[in-house]
Amino acid sequence: MNDRPTPAAQAARVEETGHGSQFALLRQRRFAPFFWTQFLGAMNDNVFKIGFTSLVTYQASRFSGVDPKTVAFLISAIFIAPFVLFSATSGQIADKYDKAVLTRWVKTFEIAVMLVGAAGFWMHGAPLLYLCTFLMGVHSTVFGPIKYAYLPQKLANDELVGGNGLVEMGTFVAILIGTIMGGIAAGIGASDAAASTATGTPPGAWWLGGLCIVIALIGRVASSFVPPCASLQPALRINWNPFSETWRNLRLAHGNRTVFLSLLGISWLWFVGATFLASFFNFAKDVLWADPDVVTLLLAMFSLGIGFGSLMCEKLSRRRIEIGLVPLGSIGMSVFGIDLFFASHALPAASHLLSVGEFVGTLVHWRVLADLFLLAMFGGFYSVPLYALIQSRSAPSHRARIIAANNILNSLFMIASALMAMGLSAAGVGVPGIFLTTALLNIVVAAYIYALVPEFLLRFVAWVLVHTVYRVRLVNAGRIPADGPAVLVCNHVSFVDAVVIMAESPRPIRFVMDHQIFRSPLLGWMFRHAKAIPIAPAHENPALLAAAYDACATALAEGELICIFPEGKITRDGEMNPFRHGVTEILRRQPAPVVPMALRGLWGSMFSRHAASGQERPTRRGLTSRLTLAVGEPVAPADVTVEGLQRTVSDLRGARR
Repeated sequence: MNDRPTPAAQAARVEETGHGSQFALLRQRRFAPFFWTQFLGAMNDNVFKIGFTSLVTYQASRFSGVDPKTVAFLISAIFIAPFVLFSATSGQIADKYDKAVLTRWVKTFEIAVMLVGAAGFWMHGAPLLYLCTFLMGVHSTVFGPIKYAYLPQKLANDELVGGNGLVEMGTFVAILIGTIMGGIAAGIGASDAAASTATGTPPGAWWLGGLCIVIALIGRVASSFVPPCASLQPALRINWNPFSETWRNLRLAHGNRTVFLSLLGISWLWFVGATFLASFFNFAKDVLWADPDVVTLLLAMFSLGIGFGSLMCEKLSRRRIEIGLVPLGSIGMSVFGIDLFFASHALPAASHLLSVGEFVGTLVHWRVLADLFLLAMFGGFYSVPLYALIQSRSAPSHRARIIAANNILNSLFMIASALMAMGLSAAGVGVPGIFLTTALLNIVVAAYIYALVPEFLLRFVAWVLVHTVYRVRLVNAGRIPADGPAVLVCNHVSFVDAVVIMAESPRPIRFVMDHQIFRSPLLGWMFRHAKAIPIAPAHENPALLAAAYDACATALAEGELICIFPEGKITRDGEMNPFRHGVTEILRRQPAPVVPMALRGLWGSMFSRHAASGQERPTRRGLTSRLTLAVGEPVAPADVTVEGLQRTVSDLRGARR
C-alpha cells in the first residue's frame, strides 16, 4: 500500500497552510518526527567523528600507534566500510518491513553503539573508538535506504524537491552543530594537565562520551513519533548473502540507465565531499596555520553552503525535479574548488596557530571561506535534484534497494577518495594539491556523465535560457501529464519554442522537428540528443514523413510525451498559420490524449522572425522578455479535429502574440 498523499489531499494541505512552502512540512507529523530523527542521527555521527579526529590530531600523544596525518582518512574509510558490506541487506529489509518500526530499532541500536564509543573516549582506547566508528557506519547503512525510501512514500511528487532539500539542509546543519559540539567538547581541558582526572582522562573525553549517549537517547524519543510507513513488498524473501545481493542490487539499478547514472553522479559528489571534509583538520593545521576552532569555522561554511544550496533548489526549480540544476552545480564546484587551490597559496605566514578571531581578521582568509561556501552551495544544487530524480523514477517496490545500491556506490567512491588522498599525501602532495586534483577530476567526470545522458545538459541549457533571457509565467502547467502518453500541440512563434516547452515540462519530450532544423549544427545537436523526430513535407521526402509518423506512434505506445507544432513553420507576421493534419495522422496510428498549449509574448523577441517581417517592433523589450505558456484541458483522441485544436490554441494564446 502506498500512503503518499493524493493530489486532492495535497491541494487541501496547501489551502490549509496558505502556501506550499517546503517549511510547512516541518509542522506535519508525516515529515517532522522523521526529519528530527535523521537530524539527530547525523549530529551524533559528527559529534563522535569530529571529537575522535580532533583528539587524535591535536592530542596524538594520548593514543598509541595512531598517525595524526592520515587518521582522518582512516576514520572515514572505517565508517563507510559497512556500506559496502551491508547495504544490499539493508535495502531488502527496508523494502520488506514498516520503515517507522525499522527507524525505532535503528535508533535503539545507536544507543548501544554510543555506550561503546563513550567507553573508548573515557579510556582513550583507539580500538574501541575504531569499533564504534564501524558500528556507527552500520547504523547509517541500515538507516540510509529507510530515509530515502520513506520520503517518496510520504510526499507528493511536487514536494519531493522541497523535502529532499530540507533533509539535505538538515543533514549539513546537523553536521555543523555536531562539529561545533564535538570540537568544543574535545578541547575542554585538553591543555590543562591539572584538569585531567586521576586516570589521566581530560574532562573533554567525559563530555564527548556523555554527549553522544544523550543525543542517541533524544533521537530514540523522536523516532517514536514517526507515523507508520507500510511495507511495499512484505512478501520479499531476504537474501542474506551480501555479495550476491550487492551484485543483484547493482544490476537492478542498472536497469534504468538514467537512474543508474544519477546514482554514479551522487556517488561522485560523495567522493568530492569526503575528500574536502576529511582534509579540513590538516588543511587548518598545516596550510592555514590555525587552531581546531578554525576547523569548526571551515566546516560551518561548508555546511551552511550546502544547506543554503539545498533549500534554494525548490525556488530555482519551481517545486519540480529540475535536473538542469545538476550541470550548474558541477560547474560551480569545479570553479570554486580550483580557486580554493590558488587562494591557499596567497596566505601570509604565521608564527603560531591562529585563533578564529585572528583568522577572520585577515582579509585573504575570507576568500578561502567564500570558496568553501560557494563550492558547497553548488554541491546542494547538484545533489538535491539527483536524489529526487532517483526517487521519482525508481519502482516503489524496489526503491529501497535502489537506494541501497546508491549507498554501495557511495561507499566505494568514498573509499576511493580516502585512498586517493592518502596516496597523494604519501607522494608529498599537500592539501591544496588534493583539492585541485579533485576539482579537475570533477570536470572530467561531469563531462563523461553528461555525454552519456545528454538530458542533463539539455535541461541545463533550457533552464539557463528561460531564467536569463525570458521570464516565464505558467498557466495550468499541471495539465501536462506527469506520466503516460500524450501529444502536446502548440503554436510556433520562434526558434526557441521547443526549448521553452522543454524547460517547463515535468518530464522529457520527443519533439517533432523540421528535418532542416534537425540537421543544423547547434540546434540539431541539441534535438538529436533529445531524441527529436525529424519530419519533412510529403512533396520533399515522403519516406521521412512516414518514418516520422511511425516513430511518433512507437513513442506513444511506450508511454512517452511527444510535441508537434501543427503550423509546420514559424510565423512571419505574429499570426498563427493554418494547422496541418499531422496530429490526426499520428492519432490514427496510436490514439493518445492531446494537450493544447499556447505561447504568448515570444513574438518580437530576439529569437522570433519579427525583424524580417518589416513590421514595427510591437513592444520595447529589455534583456529579458516576459512570456506565458498556457496549457489547455486534454482532449480525448476521438474528439480531436484540426479545426478544433486551432481554435483552442488560438483562444489560449489570446490577443498577445
